[in-house]
Amino acid sequence: MRKALAVAVKELRQIRRDRRTLLILLFIPAFFLFLYGYALNFDIRHVALAVQDRDDTPESRALIATFVQSTYFDWVETVTSDQEIDGLMDRGAVRALLVIPAQFAQDLRERRPTEVQVIINGDNANTATTVMGYVSAILREASARAGGPAPAAVITPQPRVWYNPELRSTLFLVPGLIAYIATITAVVSTALSIVREKEMGTMEQIRMAPISTPAYVLGKTLPYLILSQTSAVLVIIAAMLLFGLPMHGNWAALSLVLAIFLVGGLGTGLLVSTVAETQQMALQMSMLIAFLPTFILSGFIFPIASMPLPLQYITTIVPSRYFLVALRGIVLKGSTLSMVWQPIAALALYAAAVLGLSAVRLARE
Repeated sequence: MRKALAVAVKELRQIRRDRRTLLILLFIPAFFLFLYGYALNFDIRHVALAVQDRDDTPESRALIATFVQSTYFDWVETVTSDQEIDGLMDRGAVRALLVIPAQFAQDLRERRPTEVQVIINGDNANTATTVMGYVSAILREASARAGGPAPAAVITPQPRVWYNPELRSTLFLVPGLIAYIATITAVVSTALSIVREKEMGTMEQIRMAPISTPAYVLGKTLPYLILSQTSAVLVIIAAMLLFGLPMHGNWAALSLVLAIFLVGGLGTGLLVSTVAETQQMALQMSMLIAFLPTFILSGFIFPIASMPLPLQYITTIVPSRYFLVALRGIVLKGSTLSMVWQPIAALALYAAAVLGLSAVRLARE
């Protein structure tokens, strides 16, 4: 243990002298959060809306105002005939059309169910689904204000959304960004550290020193674990301040999950460093092994259940997949460690595997 601490102290001194490394570990993650947090947003706003108001009453105008005030829709056209509808949709001038029936206000006053037709341009299925969700929510709100039956279709959906009732895409994206940024910090830091030793020619001197491979691995990992953990916590706090990320769980549980995930990332960086001979090669390998799987195969952007079955099997070896389950559970749902023990166990197994494999490969060099 004393030898491992000596390696750790030596590494900390080297990091202190290398200001670029400190910049990458402490400030670049926050920059990525700020950049991607605002750039990646699946909320759809300012949907071009046309209105055909066949009632022209205060009640119908109040319904139109509800659509406009939601900020999801922009009222751009007023339609008076069915032929206009076809032309607007064909040209793509509007994406949705609201048709208010002639007896709308009378039905509301007499507490009778009424139907409001909404025509949506379905050329983009994802957008159409999202717009339909907005319409349902707005109609429910209008119904509650009217104090009567919902002014919607005969079959009215009654969705209930837990953990993110406002369907804010930020609460879905930010945890994925945290995993992505933490992976960058952990993998690159250790990968470049050992490759730098090779390029400087000091690796041979270290191998001749009376220190075991496990102690060397521990000494190399410990400083970056502390820095990466600090960086990740700062990113989470920044996400709470900038994007309103809630914290319904326990900080101690989150710190434990984060530490296990980072150990696996650091081990991945060590494994990359045993293969790469230059820092450029280490960065390229890190991109292929860690960054792209985290971005594409972890459930960060694309749902795993929607992937082809072979890819779903491949995702079982991507640690970010399990980290996202635990992170979202603790942060958004308030889950305890006992509720997320399966992803934690998977992360611990991955960390042990990559650290063990890294130690074996370093011993052979």
